Order: sequence, then C-alpha cells, then structure tokens
Amino acid sequence: MSNKLKLGFVGLGIMGGPMAGHLVAAGNDVFVNTRSKVPAELASSSATQCTSPQEVAENADIIFIMVPDTPDVEKVLFGERGIALGLTKGKVVVDMSSISPIATKDFASKINALGCDYLDAPVSGGEVGAKNATLSIMVGGSESVFEKVKPIFELMGKNINLVGENGDGQTAKVANQIIVALNIEAVAEALLFASKAGADPAKVRQALMGGFAASKILEVHGERMIKRTFDPGFRIELHQKDLNLALDSARALGVSLPNTASAQELFNSCAAHGGKSWDHSAMVRALEKQANFEIGQKA
Repeated sequence: MSNKLKLGFVGLGIMGGPMAGHLVAAGNDVFVNTRSKVPAELASSSATQCTSPQEVAENADIIFIMVPDTPDVEKVLFGERGIALGLTKGKVVVDMSSISPIATKDFASKINALGCDYLDAPVSGGEVGAKNATLSIMVGGSESVFEKVKPIFELMGKNINLVGENGDGQTAKVANQIIVALNIEAVAEALLFASKAGADPAKVRQALMGGFAASKILEVHGERMIKRTFDPGFRIELHQKDLNLALDSARALGVSLPNTASAQELFNSCAAHGGKSWDHSAMVRALEKQANFEIGQKA
C-alpha cells in the first residue's frame, strides 16, 4: 500500500482497534477517533488521534466506522461533529459495523447526496479474526467503489465479497448471525446431551469433528463449552442485537424465523442471569439451567 493513502477509522474497540492497527502497519496515514481511550498500541503508533469523527473525515479520503449498533453509526455519521460535516466530494465512507440493513440504505443515500460514496461492509470472525486479519467481509455498494477499497479490505480480511447494493452487506451479516446462533445452540444441545448420558463430552466432540457434524462452531465454541472459557470473544449482548435485527426485519418481510427466536430467548436467559458480557458460546448455560446439569459434570 502507498504511504500516500489517507485513511480514517472511527471506533477502536475489541474489533476496531486491531483493524485500524493493520492499516497503520501497512504504512498508511491513519486518522483515528474513538469514544473511549485509544488502545495503547495505536496511541504509540504513527496514527493521528482526532478529537471527533468530523476531524477524521476532514483529514482522510476513505473513512471506516466500527461501532456497536445502528444508533451509534447514525451518531458518528450525522451527530454533533459527525463524519458528514467533515466530508468533501469524492470521499468514501465504509461502515464495518453490524447494523440495520434498512437504516443502512438511508445512511447511504444521505452520504451520496453529499457527493460521496458509501459501502456497508460488516465482518465475521470476531476478535481473533480482527487481530489476525482473517475477517470475512460482506460488502454492499457499487462495484467500482468496492474495487477501489478492496486493497484496504485485504489488510483486514481474507474472504471479501461484494454481495450487492447498499444494505445487502448488512443483510448477509444478519444471515451469518442467524447461522452462527443456531449452530451454537445445536452444539450446546449435543454436548449437553452427551455429557448427561455419561459420555466424555471432549471425546464426543473429537469424534464429531471428523464427520458431517464438523463445524467451526463445534471446533472453537464446543471447546469453550467443555473448558468453561466464556470470556469474549463476541459478547452475548452483541449477538442479541444482531438477532433483534433479524427478527425485526423478518417481521417487516412477513417471514417466520422460529429457531432464531428460540436462540434469542436463550441469549435473553443468559443476560437475565448476568451474562450479557459472556462470550456467545455461553448460550449453553441457559440450556444447562433448564437441565439442572452442567457439561463435564458427573451424571
């Protein structure tokens, strides 16, 4: 990448911090802003700290956003000292948060009206993927803008796909989160069943890894369930947010998602027991409460 690229990054949390770090490490001029403290690695790097999203947009040609939810993106874009106030024609805004597809289309049209381009580019892969630059990136927007930004996406991820127009990237991410939640639920039920039946859940998991039931969720989160390592990762409250997007959109589309709703209720149960900040693999705890039995416990 050329040192002449001026990039902005707003939102330096668990995901955004490492992602912005890759842009800095590639030799770009990176302007950053976050509502909390700038991570130490970025603070001691060549990144320029800005006092607002507006200042980031004034200095950068391509501005990336990575914040938790739809209202956060709206505030960063259009709030006081927001990105929109710092834009000039020809700049590009790339939202990598996971938010409402419907709101995304509205945000894109407002940014387009300012003579700027907009991509929605939510990611999958969690903290590990962010740190290792192996994120899957699902992009909505025009092909020409996608091709322009793709070399920068390649600094942060491996599986990068243009899905369609603005909003379609977010729709793909919602679909991803449905699959992940239901897979977590399936692995949790299977390992709980095996353990209650008296089998060694670790050995059952190992056996299943070689068959048709094999999955990334069984590999990574199955191990978390067995070892009881529920530090995030990806927090339950964030997955709740994503499933709310799925269920709200399904309602608007007239589509029934019964198992998505069940998975959300299990997350809700975890949150009610103080677990909103647990890793989403801890969904298993809600099933364990119902069974009055914990994986690894002697039957």
